[in-house]
Amino acid sequence: MRTDKLYLVGFMGAGKTTLARALGRRLGWRAEDLDERIEARERCTVADLFARRGETYFRAVEREELHRLLPIEHAVVATGGGTYADPDNRATINANGLAVWLDLPFPLALARVPADGRRPLAADRAQFEALYRSRRLAYQHAHFRLDASSPVDELVERVLDWLGY
Repeated sequence: MRTDKLYLVGFMGAGKTTLARALGRRLGWRAEDLDERIEARERCTVADLFARRGETYFRAVEREELHRLLPIEHAVVATGGGTYADPDNRATINANGLAVWLDLPFPLALARVPADGRRPLAADRAQFEALYRSRRLAYQHAHFRLDASSPVDELVERVLDWLGY
């Protein structure tokens, strides 16, 4: 198992991008955000991509961008909330690096993720909760679990301790 690549997985609002950047700085590694890569490639926001092309198209682009990251070493990758829920993506991630689950309590997810359309899958709060519950089953396959309600500095230290740094 590779220890020179971390994939941060977890629900929307868990802080994957923030933690990826903080870990990247501390480790001297590259920080990548899968959603940002998709937005740069498609020249639109994730919300616009969902609206124009649909979730199926988005997931195909997401899988392609994930595969483009595979050869990169010394990287912390912030995945999208649904990336790790896909069994093929999950197997790819687990084979290519270490998956770190940022486990966010549902009330905190509700507080952090507005239902304003910026996150297409968060607009309907009942569906949002059902999605949260179903994705937790996938996230449990990660190599390491962190309580995402903890401060970022504490999360960085926990990951570094786990890695033996």
